[in-house]
Amino acid sequence: MKLGHRLQAKEIKEKLKFLIEQASSLDPNLARRLDEINRWVKDIKVGSLTAKPFVLAFLLEVIADSTVWLVIQSLPTEEEQQAKFDQMTPTERYWYQYLFPKWLNETDPKFCIWRQKLMTGEFNRADNDIIKLIAKDIVRREGSFWQRYIADLSMATDLIISNSQQKPLCIQVTSVSEELNQHKYQYWKNTLVLWEIERGLFFSYNPAEANFINQLVNVALFNSAYLSGGKYLKYF
Repeated sequence: MKLGHRLQAKEIKEKLKFLIEQASSLDPNLARRLDEINRWVKDIKVGSLTAKPFVLAFLLEVIADSTVWLVIQSLPTEEEQQAKFDQMTPTERYWYQYLFPKWLNETDPKFCIWRQKLMTGEFNRADNDIIKLIAKDIVRREGSFWQRYIADLSMATDLIISNSQQKPLCIQVTSVSEELNQHKYQYWKNTLVLWEIERGLFFSYNPAEANFINQLVNVALFNSAYLSGGKYLKYF
């Protein structure tokens, strides 16, 4: 997110308005989404917004994604657009070429719910430290990852990962008890099917188990390469 944390709350609001103007001619669906987000935050005072770190982080991601998307949409030919996608990592490309435009163009039944949770402070990334360790290990093994609030909260995807064979895979990581796993797995699978995500990995870990990060990354990278389409694998 190179726009980075340099942007303050007031600048974020101004940037949203600027992007809405840009998007109105290049991608009306993006303009509609950004206008929806702008209406959500426009009446919140700068000081109050600054005190909501998850809201700010989400807004920074949306601004970064929208900026990249508009650069691509402004290119005059499909060949030039594809060349831009080809410069990205496999996970980044999967986000910008498939999932992000899908989110712009389709109804998101969860957006209103989790947006409210972000604003009221109900949301927390309980497994974030684990996910950071997973991401770090994937990069160490020459894979790539991508992480987004939209993917997490709307698409039940903690990370999009890929191995050296460059096939992206959506994964969700949880430490819920075994009796709750089946319900959460089914909810996760239904969400991936809804967004037409062709394959995924649901990994339930025991924090007390030694070396589970290494085990999880082994399973994730292997299935990134070999899991076939239409498969939603659970690993307990």
